Amino acid sequence: MSGFARFIYNIINSRFKKTLVILLTAVAFFASLMMFPTKLVLAKMLPGKSDNTYSIYVDTPTGSSIEQTRKVTKCIDNILMKEKEIKNISVFYAQGIPLDYAGLVKGASMKRTENVAEISVNLTDKHTRDEPSFLMTQRLRPIIDKKCSNIVKGTNIKLIEQPSGPPTLASIVVEVQGDNIKESRKLAVEVANILSKTDGLVDVDVMADEIYDKYKLIPNIDKIARSGLSIKQVNNILYLSFEGMIIATKNSENHSDQIPIFLVLSDKTKRLSNSSKDAIRSKLTSLNLMNQRGMMVPLTEVVDIKKVKSEPMIMHKDLKRSINVIAETDMVSQVYPLLDAREKMIEHFSKNYIVEKAGFSTYMFDLYLTNKKTGEKFLLRWDGEMKVTLDTFRDLGAAFIAALVLIFFLLVIYYKSFSISGIILIGSFLSLIGVIVGHWVADQVTQQTFFLTATSLIGFIALMGISSRNSLLLVDFAMSLMAEHGMEKKEAIAVATATRAKPIMLTAVAIILGSALLASDPIFGGLGVALISGTVAAVFVSLLFVPVLMDNAKAINGDKFEDTLIDQEHPNDISITR
Repeated sequence: MSGFARFIYNIINSRFKKTLVILLTAVAFFASLMMFPTKLVLAKMLPGKSDNTYSIYVDTPTGSSIEQTRKVTKCIDNILMKEKEIKNISVFYAQGIPLDYAGLVKGASMKRTENVAEISVNLTDKHTRDEPSFLMTQRLRPIIDKKCSNIVKGTNIKLIEQPSGPPTLASIVVEVQGDNIKESRKLAVEVANILSKTDGLVDVDVMADEIYDKYKLIPNIDKIARSGLSIKQVNNILYLSFEGMIIATKNSENHSDQIPIFLVLSDKTKRLSNSSKDAIRSKLTSLNLMNQRGMMVPLTEVVDIKKVKSEPMIMHKDLKRSINVIAETDMVSQVYPLLDAREKMIEHFSKNYIVEKAGFSTYMFDLYLTNKKTGEKFLLRWDGEMKVTLDTFRDLGAAFIAALVLIFFLLVIYYKSFSISGIILIGSFLSLIGVIVGHWVADQVTQQTFFLTATSLIGFIALMGISSRNSLLLVDFAMSLMAEHGMEKKEAIAVATATRAKPIMLTAVAIILGSALLASDPIFGGLGVALISGTVAAVFVSLLFVPVLMDNAKAINGDKFEDTLIDQEHPNDISITR
């Protein structure tokens, strides 16, 4: 026997060494699984994607003026201008930027108020830039938030990256559903406070209009009639003073349609000194209307000023009133902050609500709240990229289990033995050790966190066929040596392992070299690392662990081998069943 064959023979010929190999493999497997709860390896749908652009959403409090919004965006511009990798900046006031991949589901086209603005940031080419765009946003976020968010109290600034996968409203979305809008808003604020105190979450925001005081100008019909004025006169001067209006049209030879002439007071003239009722009354005092008798009537005599509450927009989803609370993750997986925040919410809301957890379903992390005093029911539903992540890992996990079952039954049909099929399947499954450890190693050598992603699971599922093939080669060859050459079982296993080691290693090298091109890709890097590290683990499992299991299997036995491979009617006529 060759040196490697003798090495394998010594292992399977010693009960202590066989036990040691099995024990070490079991320890390695469970230690690799423990990397998830200990957060040495983090799972995420897809990692950050380096792009040539990103956006900044500015949301000042509802009711803020365009001037207040400009002050915040000006502060952000001053910070961005210091970045060498930024080519140009475009600011869109009171509207969203032209729809992009990220803005398709984030409601950018619905923005039409003075308290919002969006900044489009264009960067130098990502192939010539040292810092990825997602690391730039991570670095700039605390700087911008510290310097600019307090210019107008209550301002929310969000740095939005182009998604590397399916676009979602945010990384984590909590939908607060309930018929009582006032109570729902209160719950949404409490949820936002919990999310803002959860490690790893940034850009927390409640997607609901703030309720604020405003003043309503109401024409007094009785006073207008007694003053000899018309309601149209009053409405026109109010629009002219604060909004502007078309007062005439102009004809032109160069245009087929009439050109409207728009009249509006100067910005300085219509600006109020403050937001009080007296300031509005003082401004209206300077406006007068001429009645039918030629007398000038002050506008304040025919217009009532009433202080009212704003009317917030009411959102619905699935015909239910809903308020969204959103949060982004700061280069961490969505799953761990979700679990942390959910436990905090259960503890917090248990004081005033009966909290019920959802069963194992599509929305298994949902919380049902029932007010202890009023009996009103509310629902906290989790959505966003976090749900996409959980759904994807669930579906891929189901696909993996289905692949295991299918491979197992195919092997049972082929070998007519459950033990042999189990050996091959266990050897394939243990390649998971390499996948997990490989991601931990990749995380140590990369600048940013290297997540175990959906593409990593795809790579692991693909490894099942490769790993099964390695073990299948050993079992088949060992059976051939025992059946055709009459070798003793231990010797046949050792010779088969040594003989098949070279083609197994050559196959592994080919897979590793082919997958190396994927390892550096931001999206498919998980697939590359899974194939590389999983293949390495599969080689060690096939050449060390599988031979030990083969030696313990009763189906691979020199004395009982004829049960599956020898024709009982012609015992001298040995043939290998295929």
